[in-house]
Amino acid sequence: MRAISQDVLGGPEVLREVELERPAPGPSEVLIQVHAAGLNPTDWKHRANRLFLGEPPYVLGWDVSGVVEAVGLGVTLHKPGDEVFGMLPYPHGAGSHAEYVTGPARAFVPKPSNVDHVQAGAIPLAALTAWQALVDTARLQAGQRVLIHAAAGGVGHLAVQIAKARGAYVIGTASAGKHEFLRGLGADELIDYREVDFATAVSDVDVVLDTIAGDYRSRSLRTLRRGGVLVSILPYGREETAAEADRLGVRAELLIVEADQAGMRAIRELVEAGLLRAEIAGVFPLAEAAKAHALGETGRTTGKLVLAVR
Repeated sequence: MRAISQDVLGGPEVLREVELERPAPGPSEVLIQVHAAGLNPTDWKHRANRLFLGEPPYVLGWDVSGVVEAVGLGVTLHKPGDEVFGMLPYPHGAGSHAEYVTGPARAFVPKPSNVDHVQAGAIPLAALTAWQALVDTARLQAGQRVLIHAAAGGVGHLAVQIAKARGAYVIGTASAGKHEFLRGLGADELIDYREVDFATAVSDVDVVLDTIAGDYRSRSLRTLRRGGVLVSILPYGREETAAEADRLGVRAELLIVEADQAGMRAIRELVEAGLLRAEIAGVFPLAEAAKAHALGETGRTTGKLVLAVR
């Protein structure tokens, strides 16, 4: 099978198309013929740095939409020919930037019938991150105020839609050029972070979703009402944030996304109801993965980038 691999850490140029042996599903696993696979910032961060995966070689990619090719011993949920989508276990289950990938059967659910594989392949990791942050961790309720940073980004624009589906009042930070797009998703209030200090413009927030870190985290704590919660998806700076959160009477949590069948089923329901859709910033053939990485690293895209494998 064709796959995108790397032998060393570095820039997009280290990515290369290789031929690898097609994997076989083990017990409780499925083999998926990948039709589309999303890209996420964690892909280019792992490509360039020694993070959770250690030293290459490896194949990146956690988002999957495709067709079940074969099932391993004990699998009852899926059959060959089923269209499915989901997220490979993060972080050590990477490998979807290839023609075939294996993963736990319960990491996948039926693909929504109202979207194609490109759309479905863009959704899992970013939507699960938003769902686990807002719903599982923050317990976001109707009528609550939520501040979403980088609201037009991969996680951010899906988080806006999930929050609106739960009846929340959504405040987003984004450059002015992306405000119209976010209003179309239902955002109630938007802040141009280049012109306005959100920490002075926003208050009495119940939930903050931090996708940026740095001083955004400490500044965001000051926007929360007492008892509110900040959920960060970037795994550093936790100790300093926790101390400040205690002083202010709020909660600060660090989330690393997990493969989650219940979450994927909830996301599928939102997609089928027309309440959740990924904005596709670009679609690239598998062989042009390096170009997709280079574009993603600019930080200027709106929504998600996708590799169309088939």
